[in-house]
Amino acid sequence: MNKDKRRAILERLRDNNPHPQTELNYSSPFELLVAVTLSAQATDVSVNKATDKLFPVANTPQAIADLGVDGLKEYIKTIGLYNNKAINVVALSKILVEQYNGEVPENREALESLPGVGRKTANVVLNTAFGWPTIAVDTHIFRVSNRTRFAPGKNVQEVEDKLLKVVPAEFKVDVHHWLILHGRYTCIARKPRCGSCLIEDLCEFKEKIYPDD
Repeated sequence: MNKDKRRAILERLRDNNPHPQTELNYSSPFELLVAVTLSAQATDVSVNKATDKLFPVANTPQAIADLGVDGLKEYIKTIGLYNNKAINVVALSKILVEQYNGEVPENREALESLPGVGRKTANVVLNTAFGWPTIAVDTHIFRVSNRTRFAPGKNVQEVEDKLLKVVPAEFKVDVHHWLILHGRYTCIARKPRCGSCLIEDLCEFKEKIYPDD
């Protein structure tokens, strides 16, 4: 895909959604960090249902640490892998209290050193909480980037590297959200909704699917 076509795609996505937001509910960098950590292999809807009950009770590192693993499990037991997630969230909360004065560090290395926090989670926090031009490649972004040929790659790191290379600076902060939302609601996994896609004529997916197919 050439750069003019990529720019046209990004301009359409921007015009359609000028101020994209994550669908995870949060009101602080710590709440976002917890929500993203809980969202691994889980839907945003399921995470929001849990955190809508959790955060009014405990939404700071100290409060989560005080809640403890067993206490946290009671709030997140409807989320997949909740046992390990509870252990990690309590552990990272204690580290934030002990090493960072209860604040989420605006630093990739520090974030990735926290239990349960990998590159993707760090990218989301840096982008969404702090406005960094990072691009967290999840299954939606990986699929859209490859299917459309916008930024093809064999693995998530290749796709991230390609996106960082080909996306102009003016779009970098928001492209993460645009691509996730596009993959979640239009360019879905099993049967992409090509007939209602706003970038259908620019997409290089050769096997486009329409309602009558």
